Amino acid sequence: MMKVRTRCAIFLDRDGVINRVILHSGKPYPPAILTDVEILPDVRENLNKLRELGFTLIVVTNQPDVARGIQTRENVESIHAYLHANLPIDKFMVCYHDDQDECSCRKPKPGLLIDAALQNSIDLSSSYMIGDRWRDVEAGQRAGCKSIFIDYGYADRQPMVPDYTVHSLTEAIEVIKNIIEIQ
Repeated sequence: MMKVRTRCAIFLDRDGVINRVILHSGKPYPPAILTDVEILPDVRENLNKLRELGFTLIVVTNQPDVARGIQTRENVESIHAYLHANLPIDKFMVCYHDDQDECSCRKPKPGLLIDAALQNSIDLSSSYMIGDRWRDVEAGQRAGCKSIFIDYGYADRQPMVPDYTVHSLTEAIEVIKNIIEIQ
């Protein structure tokens, strides 16, 4: 299997890509507490495959419920500690703001990805953003990454034009492997 040559990353959204979302009327929501967290099937195996390809694995996640006062930063951090202990994730980058805060880190703005790239010497043009929402796709594209949209058919706004559309993380990994093989 061919390995990545430059320092590249796979940026992963958390809810819906790493762990199961809570669906209400077809819309996805994050788990509120640690006991609600369910790592999706095959995630560990897929992340290990990405590691074998030489990618740095960085979770980039919006957690606006903290700004809204309906979630605590401690709960979010306990979920990340659990995921970090159980999965080969290198780093978590979190935006705790809401839209009206107009920060640069809330997806669809690319701030989390750009900050992670600067902190870890990542080549964004050779990296990928994998997400299940339009904000993920747009953030990846604005940062200069290839975007992979996992389409679960949510009753939610759809991304304009992702680079690739798949239906699972496993399919996303296959897309990446195929791209690397033809390079």
